[in-house]
Amino acid sequence: MRIKPLAFALTAAFSMTFAAPSFAQETREFSVSTVLSDAFPWGQAAEKWAELVNERSDGRLTLKVYPNAQLVSGDQTREFSAMRSGLIDMAVASTINWSPQVSELNLFSLPFLMPDEAAIDAITQGSAGEKIFAAIDRKGVVPLAWGENGFRELSNSKHPINSPEDVQGLKVRVVGSPLFLDTFSTLGANPTQMSWADAKPALTTGAIDGQENPLSVFDVARVDQVGQSYLTLWHYMADPLIFGVNKKVWKSLPEADRELLQQAAVDAGAWEIEKSRGELSQTLAAIKERGVEVTELTPEQHQAFVDATAEVYEKWTPRIGAELVAEAQAAIAAR
Repeated sequence: MRIKPLAFALTAAFSMTFAAPSFAQETREFSVSTVLSDAFPWGQAAEKWAELVNERSDGRLTLKVYPNAQLVSGDQTREFSAMRSGLIDMAVASTINWSPQVSELNLFSLPFLMPDEAAIDAITQGSAGEKIFAAIDRKGVVPLAWGENGFRELSNSKHPINSPEDVQGLKVRVVGSPLFLDTFSTLGANPTQMSWADAKPALTTGAIDGQENPLSVFDVARVDQVGQSYLTLWHYMADPLIFGVNKKVWKSLPEADRELLQQAAVDAGAWEIEKSRGELSQTLAAIKERGVEVTELTPEQHQAFVDATAEVYEKWTPRIGAELVAEAQAAIAAR
Protein backbone atom coordinates (compact mmCIF):
# COMPACT_ATOMS: atom_id res chain seq x y z
CA MET A 1 0.00 0.00 0.00
CA ARG A 2 1.38 3.40 -0.94
CA ILE A 3 1.37 5.97 1.89
CA LYS A 4 -0.01 9.33 0.89
CA PRO A 5 2.46 12.23 1.18
CA LEU A 6 0.59 13.93 4.05
CA ALA A 7 0.29 10.69 6.01
CA PHE A 8 3.98 9.99 5.44
CA ALA A 9 4.93 13.45 6.74
CA LEU A 10 2.81 13.00 9.84
CA THR A 11 4.29 9.55 10.43
CA ALA A 12 7.85 10.89 10.13
CA ALA A 13 7.13 13.80 12.48
CA PHE A 14 5.57 11.41 15.00
CA SER A 15 8.67 9.17 14.86
CA MET A 16 11.05 12.11 15.31
CA THR A 17 9.10 13.30 18.33
CA PHE A 18 9.80 10.04 20.12
CA ALA A 19 13.35 9.64 18.81
CA ALA A 20 14.65 12.86 20.38
CA PRO A 21 13.97 11.97 24.04
CA SER A 22 15.48 8.53 23.44
CA PHE A 23 18.71 10.15 22.27
CA ALA A 24 18.75 12.61 25.18
CA GLN A 25 18.43 9.79 27.69
CA GLU A 26 21.39 7.83 26.32
CA THR A 27 23.18 6.13 29.21
CA ARG A 28 26.95 5.90 29.69
CA GLU A 29 28.99 3.68 32.00
CA PHE A 30 32.50 4.54 33.17
CA SER A 31 35.12 2.49 34.99
CA VAL A 32 36.45 3.77 38.33
CA SER A 33 39.66 2.35 39.78
CA THR A 34 40.48 2.15 43.49
CA VAL A 35 43.16 0.28 45.42
CA LEU A 36 40.98 -0.68 48.39
CA SER A 37 37.45 -2.08 48.58
CA ASP A 38 34.45 -0.51 50.29
CA ALA A 39 35.48 -2.20 53.53
CA PHE A 40 37.82 0.80 53.81
CA PRO A 41 37.05 4.55 53.72
CA TRP A 42 38.98 4.79 50.45
CA GLY A 43 36.69 2.34 48.69
CA GLN A 44 33.66 3.91 50.35
CA ALA A 45 34.61 7.24 48.77
CA ALA A 46 34.44 5.69 45.30
CA GLU A 47 31.14 3.98 46.02
CA LYS A 48 29.67 7.24 47.36
CA TRP A 49 30.74 9.04 44.22
CA ALA A 50 29.08 6.38 42.07
CA GLU A 51 25.93 6.56 44.18
CA LEU A 52 25.65 10.34 43.90
CA VAL A 53 26.30 10.38 40.16
CA ASN A 54 23.70 7.69 39.52
CA GLU A 55 21.16 9.46 41.71
CA ARG A 56 21.70 12.94 40.30
CA SER A 57 21.72 11.81 36.67
CA ASP A 58 18.63 9.63 37.14
CA GLY A 59 20.67 6.61 36.14
CA ARG A 60 21.89 8.14 32.89
CA LEU A 61 25.53 8.12 34.09
CA THR A 62 26.87 5.02 35.81
CA LEU A 63 30.23 4.64 37.54
CA LYS A 64 31.33 1.02 37.94
CA VAL A 65 33.91 0.73 40.72
CA TYR A 66 36.76 -1.77 40.32
CA PRO A 67 38.52 -2.16 43.72
CA ASN A 68 41.83 -3.80 44.65
CA ALA A 69 43.64 -2.21 41.68
CA GLN A 70 42.23 -4.99 39.50
CA LEU A 71 42.28 -2.83 36.37
CA VAL A 72 46.09 -2.71 36.62
CA SER A 73 46.61 -6.30 37.81
CA GLY A 74 47.28 -5.16 41.37
CA ASP A 75 50.11 -2.77 40.48
CA GLN A 76 48.73 0.45 41.91
CA THR A 77 51.63 2.57 40.66
CA ARG A 78 50.48 1.89 37.06
CA GLU A 79 47.06 3.41 37.67
CA PHE A 80 47.88 6.94 36.54
CA SER A 81 49.50 5.79 33.30
CA ALA A 82 46.58 3.48 32.55
CA MET A 83 44.16 6.28 33.22
CA ARG A 84 46.04 8.79 31.10
CA SER A 85 46.12 6.35 28.18
CA GLY A 86 42.38 5.69 28.44
CA LEU A 87 42.44 2.14 29.81
CA ILE A 88 40.73 3.52 32.94
CA ASP A 89 38.05 6.21 32.76
CA MET A 90 38.16 7.50 36.33
CA ALA A 91 39.77 6.81 39.70
CA VAL A 92 39.76 7.64 43.38
CA ALA A 93 43.48 7.44 43.90
CA SER A 94 46.28 7.98 46.37
CA THR A 95 48.71 10.83 45.90
CA ILE A 96 51.45 8.29 46.64
CA ASN A 97 50.53 6.01 43.76
CA TRP A 98 50.40 8.87 41.26
CA SER A 99 53.59 10.53 42.50
CA PRO A 100 55.95 8.64 40.14
CA GLN A 101 54.22 10.38 37.22
CA VAL A 102 53.38 13.70 38.92
CA SER A 103 56.39 14.81 40.95
CA GLU A 104 54.48 17.55 42.78
CA LEU A 105 52.43 14.88 44.58
CA ASN A 106 55.55 13.85 46.49
CA LEU A 107 54.89 16.95 48.61
CA PHE A 108 52.51 14.95 50.80
CA SER A 109 55.15 12.25 51.38
CA LEU A 110 57.77 14.61 52.79
CA PRO A 111 58.35 13.23 56.30
CA PHE A 112 56.63 15.12 59.11
CA LEU A 113 55.51 18.02 56.90
CA MET A 114 51.90 17.92 58.15
CA PRO A 115 51.50 17.64 61.94
CA ASP A 116 47.70 17.50 61.99
CA GLU A 117 44.52 17.46 59.91
CA ALA A 118 44.37 21.26 59.79
CA ALA A 119 47.75 21.17 58.04
CA ILE A 120 46.42 18.78 55.40
CA ASP A 121 43.49 21.11 54.76
CA ALA A 122 45.77 24.13 54.60
CA ILE A 123 47.51 22.55 51.62
CA THR A 124 44.65 20.89 49.78
CA GLN A 125 42.20 23.77 50.17
CA GLY A 126 44.69 26.53 49.39
CA SER A 127 46.82 27.77 46.52
CA ALA A 128 49.30 24.90 46.90
CA GLY A 129 46.45 22.46 46.29
CA GLU A 130 45.40 24.39 43.19
CA LYS A 131 48.94 24.19 41.80
CA ILE A 132 49.03 20.45 42.43
CA PHE A 133 45.74 20.01 40.59
CA ALA A 134 47.13 22.06 37.69
CA ALA A 135 50.18 19.77 37.55
CA ILE A 136 47.93 16.68 37.38
CA ASP A 137 45.86 18.26 34.61
CA ARG A 138 49.00 18.97 32.58
CA LYS A 139 49.81 15.26 32.69
CA GLY A 140 46.52 14.26 31.06
CA VAL A 141 44.16 13.61 33.97
CA VAL A 142 41.50 16.03 35.18
CA PRO A 143 41.43 16.23 39.02
CA LEU A 144 38.01 16.99 40.51
CA ALA A 145 38.15 16.76 44.30
CA TRP A 146 40.08 15.64 47.38
CA GLY A 147 39.47 12.69 49.66
CA GLU A 148 41.63 11.22 52.41
CA ASN A 149 43.33 7.94 53.27
CA GLY A 150 44.72 9.41 56.49
CA PHE A 151 47.99 9.70 58.39
CA ARG A 152 50.24 6.69 57.96
CA GLU A 153 51.43 5.09 61.19
CA LEU A 154 54.23 2.55 61.75
CA SER A 155 53.80 -1.00 63.04
CA ASN A 156 56.21 -3.87 63.55
CA SER A 157 56.57 -7.30 65.11
CA LYS A 158 59.77 -6.71 67.10
CA HIS A 159 59.48 -3.94 69.70
CA PRO A 160 57.96 -0.55 70.56
CA ILE A 161 59.31 2.39 68.57
CA ASN A 162 59.98 5.55 70.55
CA SER A 163 63.03 6.94 68.76
CA PRO A 164 64.83 6.85 65.40
CA GLU A 165 67.23 4.31 66.87
CA ASP A 166 64.33 1.87 67.34
CA VAL A 167 63.73 1.84 63.58
CA GLN A 168 67.28 0.84 62.68
CA GLY A 169 67.60 -2.58 61.10
CA LEU A 170 63.85 -3.18 60.73
CA LYS A 171 62.67 -4.64 57.42
CA VAL A 172 59.71 -2.40 56.56
CA ARG A 173 57.29 -2.73 53.66
CA VAL A 174 56.77 0.57 51.87
CA VAL A 175 54.74 1.60 48.84
CA GLY A 176 56.26 2.09 45.41
CA SER A 177 57.73 5.54 45.93
CA PRO A 178 61.45 6.33 45.98
CA LEU A 179 60.80 9.02 48.60
CA PHE A 180 59.60 6.35 51.05
CA LEU A 181 62.77 4.35 50.43
CA ASP A 182 64.86 7.43 51.18
CA THR A 183 62.95 8.26 54.37
CA PHE A 184 63.29 4.80 55.87
CA SER A 185 66.86 4.35 54.67
CA THR A 186 67.75 7.65 56.35
CA LEU A 187 66.31 6.26 59.59
CA GLY A 188 68.50 3.16 59.26
CA ALA A 189 65.71 0.72 58.33
CA ASN A 190 65.74 -1.77 55.46
CA PRO A 191 62.74 -0.67 53.35
CA THR A 192 61.24 -3.06 50.82
CA GLN A 193 58.86 -1.96 48.09
CA MET A 194 55.89 -4.23 47.48
CA SER A 195 52.21 -4.00 46.68
CA TRP A 196 49.68 -4.29 49.50
CA ALA A 197 48.55 -7.61 48.02
CA ASP A 198 52.03 -9.02 48.68
CA ALA A 199 52.55 -7.32 52.03
CA LYS A 200 50.33 -9.49 54.27
CA PRO A 201 51.90 -12.78 53.14
CA ALA A 202 55.35 -11.27 53.71
CA LEU A 203 54.34 -10.16 57.20
CA THR A 204 52.93 -13.62 57.90
CA THR A 205 56.15 -15.40 56.99
CA GLY A 206 58.37 -12.84 58.71
CA ALA A 207 60.02 -11.83 55.44
CA ILE A 208 59.41 -8.26 56.62
CA ASP A 209 59.13 -6.92 60.16
CA GLY A 210 56.82 -3.97 59.73
CA GLN A 211 54.64 -1.77 57.58
CA GLU A 212 53.17 1.73 57.52
CA ASN A 213 49.52 2.50 56.82
CA PRO A 214 46.58 4.54 58.08
CA LEU A 215 44.76 3.20 61.15
CA SER A 216 41.74 2.26 59.04
CA VAL A 217 43.87 -0.09 56.93
CA PHE A 218 45.57 -1.59 59.99
CA ASP A 219 42.17 -2.22 61.55
CA VAL A 220 40.12 -3.56 58.65
CA ALA A 221 42.96 -5.64 57.22
CA ARG A 222 43.60 -7.06 60.72
CA VAL A 223 47.33 -6.50 60.42
CA ASP A 224 47.63 -7.43 64.11
CA GLN A 225 46.86 -11.02 63.07
CA VAL A 226 50.12 -11.24 61.12
CA GLY A 227 52.42 -10.40 63.99
CA GLN A 228 52.13 -6.61 64.06
CA SER A 229 51.99 -6.27 67.84
CA TYR A 230 53.53 -2.80 68.12
CA LEU A 231 52.02 0.36 66.62
CA THR A 232 53.53 3.84 66.79
CA LEU A 233 51.41 6.92 66.11
CA TRP A 234 54.03 9.14 64.54
CA HIS A 235 51.95 10.93 61.84
CA TYR A 236 54.99 10.99 59.58
CA MET A 237 52.99 11.68 56.43
CA ALA A 238 49.39 11.95 55.25
CA ASP A 239 47.83 10.42 52.18
CA PRO A 240 45.16 12.55 50.48
CA LEU A 241 43.02 10.93 47.81
CA ILE A 242 42.17 12.46 44.44
CA PHE A 243 39.02 11.99 42.37
CA GLY A 244 40.16 12.12 38.75
CA VAL A 245 38.92 11.64 35.18
CA ASN A 246 40.70 10.76 31.95
CA LYS A 247 40.95 13.97 29.92
CA LYS A 248 39.43 12.50 26.75
CA VAL A 249 36.44 11.21 28.71
CA TRP A 250 36.07 14.60 30.36
CA LYS A 251 36.07 16.44 27.05
CA SER A 252 33.43 14.06 25.67
CA LEU A 253 30.94 15.10 28.35
CA PRO A 254 28.56 18.06 27.99
CA GLU A 255 29.11 20.90 30.42
CA ALA A 256 26.12 19.96 32.57
CA ASP A 257 27.45 16.44 33.06
CA ARG A 258 30.91 17.75 33.92
CA GLU A 259 29.40 19.93 36.62
CA LEU A 260 27.34 17.02 37.94
CA LEU A 261 30.35 14.70 38.02
CA GLN A 262 32.59 17.22 39.75
CA GLN A 263 30.06 18.29 42.37
CA ALA A 264 29.34 14.66 43.16
CA ALA A 265 33.09 14.10 43.62
CA VAL A 266 33.40 17.14 45.90
CA ASP A 267 30.45 15.97 47.99
CA ALA A 268 31.68 12.36 48.15
CA GLY A 269 35.15 13.55 49.15
CA ALA A 270 33.84 15.80 51.91
CA TRP A 271 31.60 12.99 53.18
CA GLU A 272 34.47 10.50 53.23
CA ILE A 273 36.92 12.86 54.95
CA GLU A 274 34.43 13.65 57.71
CA LYS A 275 33.58 9.97 58.13
CA SER A 276 37.20 8.84 58.11
CA ARG A 277 38.33 11.40 60.68
CA GLY A 278 35.27 10.84 62.85
CA GLU A 279 35.98 7.12 63.15
CA LEU A 280 39.65 7.39 64.19
CA SER A 281 39.09 7.27 67.97
CA GLN A 282 36.82 4.26 67.68
CA THR A 283 39.27 2.53 65.33
CA LEU A 284 42.20 3.11 67.67
CA ALA A 285 40.21 1.79 70.63
CA ALA A 286 39.39 -1.39 68.69
CA ILE A 287 43.06 -1.91 67.84
CA LYS A 288 44.09 -1.52 71.48
CA GLU A 289 41.38 -3.93 72.60
CA ARG A 290 42.96 -6.62 70.43
CA GLY A 291 46.16 -6.39 72.44
CA VAL A 292 48.27 -4.18 70.18
CA GLU A 293 50.75 -2.04 72.13
CA VAL A 294 50.26 1.54 70.95
CA THR A 295 52.96 4.18 71.39
CA GLU A 296 52.08 7.86 71.16
CA LEU A 297 55.16 10.05 70.79
CA THR A 298 55.83 12.97 73.08
CA PRO A 299 56.68 16.30 71.40
CA GLU A 300 60.37 15.67 72.14
CA GLN A 301 60.27 12.18 70.64
CA HIS A 302 58.45 13.48 67.58
CA GLN A 303 61.06 16.20 67.08
CA ALA A 304 63.81 13.59 67.14
CA PHE A 305 62.24 11.96 64.08
CA VAL A 306 61.83 15.34 62.39
CA ASP A 307 65.53 16.07 62.90
CA ALA A 308 66.59 12.60 61.77
CA THR A 309 64.82 12.93 58.41
CA ALA A 310 65.74 16.54 57.62
CA GLU A 311 68.16 15.51 54.89
CA VAL A 312 65.32 13.98 52.88
CA TYR A 313 64.03 17.53 52.27
CA GLU A 314 67.37 18.57 50.78
CA LYS A 315 67.14 15.81 48.18
CA TRP A 316 63.45 16.00 47.36
CA THR A 317 62.56 19.70 47.53
CA PRO A 318 64.15 20.44 44.11
CA ARG A 319 62.26 17.50 42.57
CA ILE A 320 58.92 18.59 44.00
CA GLY A 321 59.51 22.27 43.41
CA ALA A 322 61.06 24.62 45.96
CA GLU A 323 58.31 27.20 45.48
CA LEU A 324 55.55 24.65 46.07
CA VAL A 325 57.23 23.25 49.20
CA ALA A 326 57.71 26.76 50.60
CA GLU A 327 54.10 27.65 49.81
CA ALA A 328 52.85 24.53 51.59
CA GLN A 329 55.03 25.23 54.63
CA ALA A 330 53.75 28.81 54.78
CA ALA A 331 50.14 27.62 54.57
CA ILE A 332 50.72 25.19 57.43
CA ALA A 333 52.39 27.84 59.57
CA ALA A 334 49.42 30.18 59.02
CA ARG A 335 46.72 27.61 59.76
